[in-house]
Amino acid sequence: METEIVTHNDEEQKRRNLDEKEKDINDWLPISKSRNAKWWYSAFHNVTAVVGAGVLGFPYAMSELGWGPGVVILVLSWVCTLYTSWQMIEMHEPEPGKGKRLDRYHELGQHVFGEKWGLRIVVPQQLMVEVGLGIVYMITGGKSLKRAYEILCIDCKPIKTTYFIMMFSSVHYVLSHLPSFNSISGVSFAAALMSLSYSVVAWGASIHRGVVPNVSYGGRSSTTAGNVFGFFGALGDIAFGYAGHSVILEIQATLPSTPEQPSKKAMWRGTWVAYLIVAACYFPIAILGYRSFGNSVEDNILMSLEQPRWLIAAANIFVVVHVLGSYQVFSVPVFDMTESFMVKKLKFKPTWYLRFISRNIYVAFTMIVGISFPFFGGLLSFFGGFFFAPTTYFLPCIMWLVLHKPKRFSWSWICNWFCILFGLALMLLAPIGGLRQIILDFKTYKFFS
Repeated sequence: METEIVTHNDEEQKRRNLDEKEKDINDWLPISKSRNAKWWYSAFHNVTAVVGAGVLGFPYAMSELGWGPGVVILVLSWVCTLYTSWQMIEMHEPEPGKGKRLDRYHELGQHVFGEKWGLRIVVPQQLMVEVGLGIVYMITGGKSLKRAYEILCIDCKPIKTTYFIMMFSSVHYVLSHLPSFNSISGVSFAAALMSLSYSVVAWGASIHRGVVPNVSYGGRSSTTAGNVFGFFGALGDIAFGYAGHSVILEIQATLPSTPEQPSKKAMWRGTWVAYLIVAACYFPIAILGYRSFGNSVEDNILMSLEQPRWLIAAANIFVVVHVLGSYQVFSVPVFDMTESFMVKKLKFKPTWYLRFISRNIYVAFTMIVGISFPFFGGLLSFFGGFFFAPTTYFLPCIMWLVLHKPKRFSWSWICNWFCILFGLALMLLAPIGGLRQIILDFKTYKFFS
């Protein structure tokens, strides 16, 4: 009898030790380290995550889609992604205020699909979104720096895009060592302000520029095949503009939660405010930029705008500051996953130098890939369709249907299936156009130019 009691006590002690060790690791990981954020933190984190490089390509997407389909897809995307954001916020806590929280996208996947399949379904898609954004933001930051340099220094010696991307990446070798999601809140707030600023500059300068002479709103390509592929690629450009879902649960994890005030209340308030700001940025840029330049608009609207010079240069600097913050917002979940894997699976000790090495390797990787393949427009379309549509448009809906099982043909059932079909169409069609554009760009591209 005494032996059984001792054995039971030993097992209980081991369990306590494991729980303590797990708690220590969670307190070290960047997502779950701090839970004292306010609702407005979630607002500017969401603005930083959603309003990114993609908005600058919206006038170009409109030129591929045309007025009617362009406006419809813009509005549908805004409505669908707001709805799926709400679903993910609701699913963050299975029992609000009771302690169990699904702090990471893959944890929600495991809750719905099981331990193994949840990881297999969610992790590859989430990583492709976040790493893909890291690469695109390296390109965007470098090209915007170069554009500002060219505007402000007309007679200066030309400098390769490669060097500007390296300049941009050098800042991340510092910022990437901030320990937690909450610790980047200042960077994220500045980025959110900059996104609103350059959006206003972009559509304000479009109004100031007016409609260019001989503007055309017809197809960009002289062939039917070219216009069809362009239409497909534009769908990916739109999808790229709504990539914030891959970090929604991670943002919500930073908020406190009690039975009286569950985290979903604060998170939803912040998300709703963020989406109003998103609408104020996206719709005017897309419509006014397309109105000014028609089918001659560049795949980055700031590249089409030239006057007033100082303002366009400032807008490019705003873009640089914004993508600095966006890169960090999307990198924190990647750091969390890699550090969790190394500590929990590979049994590394949770130390500062583990972070130092792993995070520097990640920054270097995104920089090198960005330097090697700086195809802004094609990457938007390809990543937007193939990787972003699932995590944003239909994976949350599938999880909701599995968990809540709404009655067939109820409003919930209809809305979810509409978003699923819409997202599937984006995922299947957009990469075709994006891949074609990358191939066309690749024909005239020289490495490290």
